[in-house]
Amino acid sequence: MALRAWFTRSYTQPGAPGLRALTVAREEWRQVTQDLAAAGGRLVALWASRDERGAATIRGTFLAERRGLVLSLQLADAEAPYPGLVDLFPAAARMQRALADLSGMHSTDPDTRPWLRHAAWPQSYRPLTDPRPLLPAAEPEIDPYEFLRVEGEGVHEIPVGPVHAGIIEPGHFRFSVVGEKVLKLEERLGYVHKGIEHRFTELPILEGHRLAARVSGDSAVAFSWAYCQALEGISGVEIPPRAAWLRALCLELERIANHLGDLGALGNDAGFAFGLAQFSRLKEHLLRATQEALGERYLMGAIVPGGTRADLADSGARRLAICVRELADEALTLRAIYEEHAGVRDRFTGAGAVAPELAARLGLTGLAGRASAQAFDLRIDLPCEPYAQLTPATIGRSEGDVAARVAVRFDELQESCRLIRRICEAVPTGPHLAPVRVPADGAVGAGLIEGWRGPVFVALEAAASGAIRRCHPHDPSWQNWPVLEHAIIGNIVPDFPLINKSFNLSYSGHDL
Repeated sequence: MALRAWFTRSYTQPGAPGLRALTVAREEWRQVTQDLAAAGGRLVALWASRDERGAATIRGTFLAERRGLVLSLQLADAEAPYPGLVDLFPAAARMQRALADLSGMHSTDPDTRPWLRHAAWPQSYRPLTDPRPLLPAAEPEIDPYEFLRVEGEGVHEIPVGPVHAGIIEPGHFRFSVVGEKVLKLEERLGYVHKGIEHRFTELPILEGHRLAARVSGDSAVAFSWAYCQALEGISGVEIPPRAAWLRALCLELERIANHLGDLGALGNDAGFAFGLAQFSRLKEHLLRATQEALGERYLMGAIVPGGTRADLADSGARRLAICVRELADEALTLRAIYEEHAGVRDRFTGAGAVAPELAARLGLTGLAGRASAQAFDLRIDLPCEPYAQLTPATIGRSEGDVAARVAVRFDELQESCRLIRRICEAVPTGPHLAPVRVPADGAVGAGLIEGWRGPVFVALEAAASGAIRRCHPHDPSWQNWPVLEHAIIGNIVPDFPLINKSFNLSYSGHDL
């Protein structure tokens, strides 16, 4: 059946614009996903849920042809493996392994190694489906974990982490090298399982946005907006136009803050401390202006059901417009310095390259994907309000190396500054908040927002009395962490921090 026919069978999914929902039989699950893959579709998220009767469902969200499809497969027997998707969408591998750790539902794909458990709970326990257990009296059994080994003359392994210097979260990186040249990298993540998906079920549905904002702190606006988008969809609430514009303002401020931080850190990793000092100064300038205008530096509480927590005064709008104009001008000067500095140019150019063909096959997304000719941006390709009116420019490169990812950041920074100036000048008048009622028991919705790192997705299921039956937040780092393993091949070990920072993926958003 052609992809168009599947969309014809689907119905509108409450929440993000352009999303459709479709429930399929077991034999159709592979047919639909094959058609999606053949059409160049993207896997956004994969998760499992159970209804009030305990019936299990596997769900996946896909994007294709400027539309989205939330696909559901109801399992007659949760113990029987469901059809795996790794051959069609390689990014599904870790999602399926995490799904098995949390819900006990396994795919037919061969890699059954645990991904999130790390002996954090008994091997037979499933955190999202079983009652919360008592702490075990004895040390839990450690799972054997077989890394894929590279053998040959002169090959040796360099294990790094999971504990690192500094304050970053834990992650294990196992390099197979000859001399300093990397032949293979294998990652293992998920060492600090926070139980966020279970915690959602203990919160009132009208309060869940607070936790969503803390899934990955650098994407607080994107996650809280996606959560509220899903909630508003199942509650039948249309937010005021001013609220939509203020949300876009917050999202672009978050994008600029992260790009400024990364551009400074990338300069520092290339041995150019001047860049770190200058971009840190600009980021602080932006954060102070953000706090003055909206009451928060990092906007963790800015997005609330029905709109925004705070309004934007005319004085705050003028302050932000001046700030981003100054930022844009200084960023242009610093970009010229980066591009003219021989040492920085030498470290950036050619390092960590991901060819467009590989990026497409592995599903590389967000700014890293756009640096490898994957010209996809939800603000353009599947826009929610007000982005259809703001019409962001398409940003992209094709070289796929550190230099390209840096260039995309510089370009996106300029474009976000332009969007913020436009918002500050033309934000509609009127209320910034609308009332939101508790949705009906069993209502299902989804939110989808282009965060600074890439598409941020939240699936939400309502329970009785204003509770949450299931909430699944998804960070684009799930798609991009595996690509980092390919980007480092052929590079030298000392370039790994630079290449890693050029992606700047989230440990926290990967460890729910």
